[in-house]
Amino acid sequence: MKVFPIVKNYLFFLFILCLMSSCKKEFSGDNYVAYFGGEVANPTKNYVLFCKNNIVIDTIPLNKNNTFFKKFDSLTPGLYTFKNEPEYQYVYFEKNDSIKVHIDSKDFDESIIFCGRGDQKNNFLMDMYLRNEKDKNKMFEVFDYNFEKFNTYINKINKENKKLYTSKKEEIKWSDDFDLYANGIVNFPHYTKKEIYPVIHKIRTGEDVSNKLPKDYYSFRKNIDFSNPELTEFSPFIMYLDHMLNNVGAINYHNHLSDCDLELKMNINKLNIADTLIKSQKVKNIVLNNIAFKYLMEDQNVVNNQAFLKVYHKFSTDTTKKNEILKIGNAIQLLTEGKLLPEVQLVNSNGKTISSNDIISKKTVLFFWSEKLNSHLLAVHKKVLFLKLNHPDYNFIAINLDDNLEQWKSDLNKYNFGSIRELKCANFEDIRAKWAITRVHRTLIINSDKTIKNGFTNMFEVNFEDELK
Repeated sequence: MKVFPIVKNYLFFLFILCLMSSCKKEFSGDNYVAYFGGEVANPTKNYVLFCKNNIVIDTIPLNKNNTFFKKFDSLTPGLYTFKNEPEYQYVYFEKNDSIKVHIDSKDFDESIIFCGRGDQKNNFLMDMYLRNEKDKNKMFEVFDYNFEKFNTYINKINKENKKLYTSKKEEIKWSDDFDLYANGIVNFPHYTKKEIYPVIHKIRTGEDVSNKLPKDYYSFRKNIDFSNPELTEFSPFIMYLDHMLNNVGAINYHNHLSDCDLELKMNINKLNIADTLIKSQKVKNIVLNNIAFKYLMEDQNVVNNQAFLKVYHKFSTDTTKKNEILKIGNAIQLLTEGKLLPEVQLVNSNGKTISSNDIISKKTVLFFWSEKLNSHLLAVHKKVLFLKLNHPDYNFIAINLDDNLEQWKSDLNKYNFGSIRELKCANFEDIRAKWAITRVHRTLIINSDKTIKNGFTNMFEVNFEDELK
């Protein structure tokens, strides 16, 4: 049984070696020709997306044996992503790199192997990514440790990672531009642990260790270039920045405020910190937008939202995103408890367009899914089938957010969700604007008179069933 995969992988890498030898003939000192290809086992899509800064540069089709190949006549050196949706991973290209990758969508990250010119640095990034993911699984227990034990543990891990980083840097002799990411994938997860520790330790143990931390505990912050635009799409940096802003933003506030007012003041504080900390307006706009999107979806207090947006608009110069965030703010105001649910157009399995007003005849739960998030698709339908048994007084209606009608019909036939009513949005931008849908996990609870009971809940929250009573 094991023979065929081994032979397959051997032929695959033999093919790579042949490709590499032929590619070299086209390289010259004055061009930026590059090659990207590989194999996707168990693909979820019949193509691979090649992206830069969340913008799709190329859609590379898979051929009959699930391999793909692309020659770029000119590819700017830098960090890119490749996706077989919904999974993605990074790949770094330097001038004239010729890289192939093996992927298995059933075990996406663990399966990735790079080969070819430029492979070593990318395999280092993957090795560090997997090390960090493995370490994450241990951290909840570690956050319970007293400071001395916690500090000893994370410094030991960091020392091991830096040792690997140093040896690989000397061996591969990578460029300074790549070193930004190689160094970052070692340091930012370490910094993130330090930012999280006092917050999570207090939540889990009740002990406030803030006053016990050494004076130089956060000194590493001084060495971070928060204004570097090359880091704005690098997830270790984004994760670190998010936790740092949460940590610093909460530092001056105490328990005398209501939860709602506390969230407002913390997030306004985060906007102020970002404005002071980040000198590059481009980077600042990205960070401000991230703060705004998260806050508006977590706090549906209209007065607070207006106060928050006033500060946001003062600092942001990103006209496109400002308009988008303003639309979300306006939609949130229309989705408050007791208001009529705004009308959107939906499509049934026959392709007929119907109004959302026509689907609500009794108490209703509206939930969303996308075939791009397969695990959520299955989990949410399973949850609804359970809820339907306990709450027969409710209609449960699934709304697909994808744009491909035939793919949606195929998914319905494939999964057979039984008695759940299935519809699809006719226009995602319309439903996004009117119902403030920015993530698939949203759930809306609607009264029988089409007024909103709760427009911002989640079916997987612990107290969700209490909201149906």
